[in-house]
Amino acid sequence: VRDVLAAGADIIHFDVMENHYVPNLSIGPLVLESLRKADIDCTMDVHLMVKPVDRLVDDFLSAGADIISVHPESTEHLHRTLSSIREGGAKAGIVFNPATPLTVLPEVLALVDLVLIMSVNPGFGGQSFIPSSLDKLSAARTLIEAHHDRTGRRVRLEIDGGIKADNVAEVAMAGADTFVAGSAIFNSGNYSDTIAAFRTALRSIET
Repeated sequence: VRDVLAAGADIIHFDVMENHYVPNLSIGPLVLESLRKADIDCTMDVHLMVKPVDRLVDDFLSAGADIISVHPESTEHLHRTLSSIREGGAKAGIVFNPATPLTVLPEVLALVDLVLIMSVNPGFGGQSFIPSSLDKLSAARTLIEAHHDRTGRRVRLEIDGGIKADNVAEVAMAGADTFVAGSAIFNSGNYSDTIAAFRTALRSIET
C-alpha cells in the first residue's frame, strides 16, 4: 500500500467480499484498522460486496473508512443504510453491477457522495471490461450533472473492472472521474510507470 501511494495513487480502494454476495472471500475491518494503525494516511474507499451489509457498516466506520459504498441489492432499506454511513462520519457510495439498472439512483442521489459503476461482475480481479458499461456511465453522468445543477453538490462517478491505460481515456470521456485499477497496476513491473501511463492517457483528452 505504501509503495503504490508513493507511486502516485490518490485513493486506496478496499474490496470486501464474504463468499455469499459474490463468489470470493477477501479482507475485513481488521485489515483496514491495521493499515490505519500503521499510519497509512490516505483516502480509504471501502466497497462492501456483502449481504446483508448493515452489520458491517459500523465496523468499517470504526476501522477508519473514508468512503463506504454498498450495492442496492445488499440492504432491505437503502435510504437507511446510506444515511447511517453519512451519520457515522464517512462519505456514502452506491454500486451498480453490470446487470443492475440505475433505477434507484434518482431516489438516493441526495444521500450519496459517490456512484460506482462495475464494469465487470464483482468478485474476481483480472476480468475483461464490459463495453456496455460505457452507456451506463453516460447515463449516470447525466443524472449526476442534473443533480449538481439543482443542488450544487458534487458527486464522484467511479468505475471499477478491467480499467487499463489503454481504455481509461474512453472511460473518462463516457463520464467517469475516479478510476479503480487493480490488476493493471499490481501485476505490472513498475507501479510508478503504470500510474504515469494512466495520467498521460487522461491528459490526452483534456481540453
